[in-house]
Amino acid sequence: MNNILHIDCDAFYASCEEIRNPKLKNFPVAVGGLTNKSIITTANYKARKFGIHSAMPVFMAKELCPNLILIPVDHPYYRKKSEEVFNIIKKYAVNFEQVSIDEAYLRIKNQNPFALAKKIQDEVFIKTQINVSIGISYNKFLAKLASDWNKPHGIKEISRKDVPEILLDLDIKKVHGLGSHGVEKLKKIGIYTIKDLLRLDKDFLIGLFGKHGSYIYGVIRGEDDREINPSRQRKSLGRERTFRENTNDINILKQYLKEISEKVENDLEKKDLQGKTVNLKLKNSDFKTITRAITLQEPIYKREDIYKSASELLNEVYKNEYIRLIGISLSKLSNRNSNQLSFL
Repeated sequence: MNNILHIDCDAFYASCEEIRNPKLKNFPVAVGGLTNKSIITTANYKARKFGIHSAMPVFMAKELCPNLILIPVDHPYYRKKSEEVFNIIKKYAVNFEQVSIDEAYLRIKNQNPFALAKKIQDEVFIKTQINVSIGISYNKFLAKLASDWNKPHGIKEISRKDVPEILLDLDIKKVHGLGSHGVEKLKKIGIYTIKDLLRLDKDFLIGLFGKHGSYIYGVIRGEDDREINPSRQRKSLGRERTFRENTNDINILKQYLKEISEKVENDLEKKDLQGKTVNLKLKNSDFKTITRAITLQEPIYKREDIYKSASELLNEVYKNEYIRLIGISLSKLSNRNSNQLSFL
């Protein structure tokens, strides 16, 4: 029985702005920073036709679409709309787990899941004007995969008999948990689709990704035992970068810290989180891992604050050695409160 739904709001921030100003529906619109050095948080579907997507630098988006309308992030407004959407959805759930400001999993009773998904879609749109896409399956991995299948405003069901055939031709970037660096690692060895990935044995994947390799081995075969956890709380959130060539240039390392800080800010924003502890991770040319952390008096989420703390940690720990990996994570996470309004 397929009784897990994954709900994903379509182009959520941009959709919120279109509700506030319906004229925007006729134009390519992106929400994010207003300077060329900023990044796109969300783009509406008209903008996506130009190749614009989240985490893209603003200067690149403007090159692709000179007439792009840029709107600054208004997180308190988006949080309010999110509450409206998921308060409607919660009432249909036996178990409910919201994983970000615009997506959630729910376990439903044994009933027609497709009919219920359509009912949820209609009620959410009528009451909030937000479109949602819904994936239906027997586990979280496949439900999330299905919700992205027919966007926008789509419904897709993946049953046990569909697996693995339905997955074979999908790009490996669709595999939850791989991330951009994992995808890059696999493509370097000629793995581009899930069909290719299925040829790798479990021990090889564990060697490549550690214990997470076991998870990847399972999910591409339709196995995912993660439960829907209403009290789930993320412990940390971060990004790291492995270099093509090792470097002992601290200016290059700090430039990477700036880029990573911006990505971490974007991830925190998506999850509506902030953190008090900044963690710096370095891996040197001998594969020795060096870590340092600082716990701040007040939680942070802006890229400038993340970079400042990470840069200070780098100054403290760096000994002019050759570095092959650098990363930043935030821990001691909490949800942002209503008096923290500035995101730019």
